[in-house]
Amino acid sequence: MRQVRIQNKPHAKKRTIFLWGGLFFVTLVFHGIARKAPGFAEWYARRVYPLLVGSVGRICSLLPFSLSELLLLIFLAGLLGWLGLAFWQLSILAGSWLGRTNRGGIKNFWRRSAAVVLRVCIVLFALFTFQCGINYHRQTFSQRAGFVMAESTKEELVDLCWALTEELNQAAGEITVDENGACRLKENLEERARAYMLAAAQEYPELSGYYPRAKGVWNSWALSYQQLLGIYSPFTIESNYNRDMPEYNKPSAICHELSHLKGFMREDEANFIAYLACRASQDEDFRYSGSMLAYVYSMNALYRADRDLYREIRTQLCSQAERELELQNAFWNAYEGPVAEVSNKMNDTYLKVNAQGDGTRSYGRMVDLLLALRRSKIS
Repeated sequence: MRQVRIQNKPHAKKRTIFLWGGLFFVTLVFHGIARKAPGFAEWYARRVYPLLVGSVGRICSLLPFSLSELLLLIFLAGLLGWLGLAFWQLSILAGSWLGRTNRGGIKNFWRRSAAVVLRVCIVLFALFTFQCGINYHRQTFSQRAGFVMAESTKEELVDLCWALTEELNQAAGEITVDENGACRLKENLEERARAYMLAAAQEYPELSGYYPRAKGVWNSWALSYQQLLGIYSPFTIESNYNRDMPEYNKPSAICHELSHLKGFMREDEANFIAYLACRASQDEDFRYSGSMLAYVYSMNALYRADRDLYREIRTQLCSQAERELELQNAFWNAYEGPVAEVSNKMNDTYLKVNAQGDGTRSYGRMVDLLLALRRSKIS
């Protein structure tokens, strides 16, 4: 018979505090270095992050469903169970005030609950930092690709809008439509998105490498109420998209989320990269999706600059694209409300905290990149 020793609980407790405290401290140090030393963030995004995409992202990509969505559902179920248990504990506490029980077990429950919450927060903070957060402080895609960013004139914006109108009209004439007059996508959407990201990488090597498969979210209604086309999960390195949104949105939305897997987290650049991928496509539905994305942002910028010129160019948009925009507005209008407003404010705060000072307005800076692209092609 082997001797069994009683565990030294104080030492075990100190070891636990050391391990969890150490993880938090190390994560905080890396987070701070990334903010203060962009060169480190660039090195990390190019050398370390791809290894995580090729391992964690590859494993999660094997699953036919979104692991991040499943984990969120499990978390919500656990939270509901905990709330029920907490209510029961509070009812016992109320009884203790009447002298029917002691409070020792209840204090242990809340102490254990606080410890679990703290550990979960530390793990989420670490996953976010190493699988997403550091990338916010790297070089921008425009810097890596060599685009010259400069202040543009209204004339350049007008020329861009005319060019995109022509591009969109041409693409609209090539797509297949359904009985409602909306774009009908070809099969193998997710695989084609990965292929066209790699096609864009032939001109922009920063986009080369492995891409996990994007996942359509089961409960896409939740994204719709938040006015979200897609979302990148840093905890599982997954690109998720809204299955319910208008079809023409899906190719560009998926490419947008896939761009985050190359370490480019800025929303304006993700939109721009999505346009480049759709533009590199051999399929008319992808080209149509990318052209519509660029057209909407550019025309919105022109509307703020000169409404008369906006109306003049808008009259030249083909009936197919006009119909598509009407269907899109009808879809998203059905989900407007307080949930969308709260989601927009949370997203705005999230972007500002992560080095995007303009918040949700940063999406509109895609137009600056489109203008830089146009200048590079003309010169």
